[in-house]
Amino acid sequence: MRLLCSCSLLLLVALASACSRNVPSLVPESRAPPPPRLEFRPPDDAVLTESLKSSVGRGGAPGAQEAELTTVTRFTPEQGGWLLTQRVTQARYTRDGTPVDTLVDDVLTRFSLRVRLSGDGTFVRVVEPETALAALNAVVPAGQDVSLLEGFFAPDALEARTRAEWEVKYGGLYGRAWAPGEQSYAVGTQPLGGREVTYLLERTFTGTQLTEHGEAMVFTLRCLAAPGAEAPQAVREALSLAGDPELTPGVQCEGEQLLGRGRFLPVRRGLTLRATWGDETWTWTAKSQLESLQAPEEER
Repeated sequence: MRLLCSCSLLLLVALASACSRNVPSLVPESRAPPPPRLEFRPPDDAVLTESLKSSVGRGGAPGAQEAELTTVTRFTPEQGGWLLTQRVTQARYTRDGTPVDTLVDDVLTRFSLRVRLSGDGTFVRVVEPETALAALNAVVPAGQDVSLLEGFFAPDALEARTRAEWEVKYGGLYGRAWAPGEQSYAVGTQPLGGREVTYLLERTFTGTQLTEHGEAMVFTLRCLAAPGAEAPQAVREALSLAGDPELTPGVQCEGEQLLGRGRFLPVRRGLTLRATWGDETWTWTAKSQLESLQAPEEER
């Protein structure tokens, strides 16, 4: 009997020891999901309608100006990349709240901007940029001096302006995974108070948000002062890509940008920029919002 009891005790001890060992679990360990990735996949089955608003004003002074546009954009697969075709369907300009008729509005609604993009969303070139100048010539009254507008809509100026706008909005964002806190940089320019303001924009990924157009990735925006010698490599690359311009001192900005996660959707973007010279502070605000997605036949 004692032998049986001893054997039973040894068996219990062995079982207890076995239970205390690190036996591999049959339940798989939970792992953090991979960071979301932005890929440039425009909707070739729909057209995008956006509303855009911008305003310029000097603190405490009359003469605040505001422009409102409605654009319709279509993406077409072409030559391994994309052809972006955008037209302005409505344009409105006001000064201190009073509507002002301008030739600019007439020109914008008379031509379509066409831009060739690579497969990953990199800007390639404007297609037939001379159509803007042709639209201006079609609406200008005989004998009116429009030399300033001719310079604004000149093919080279249109090309440079469109490229710079695309880069500051989307450059460096696609074709990579984004963990919260990661950043990218771009250089932007904006005419303000009779000067050309050059600024360094930092975009920081903060997470995702559910919108009426699906899940969107959220980026906060802010302007940085001129970087020193210890600037991150990404900052130096952004400045080099822009031609190493001299940044305008005293510029501050803040904003937010939401981009569709599954495909290219410019859900929402807002940026407010302030520049101070002496006792003058100028403010420029730009907002855009995706209003609708429609099938091509519905848009027509």
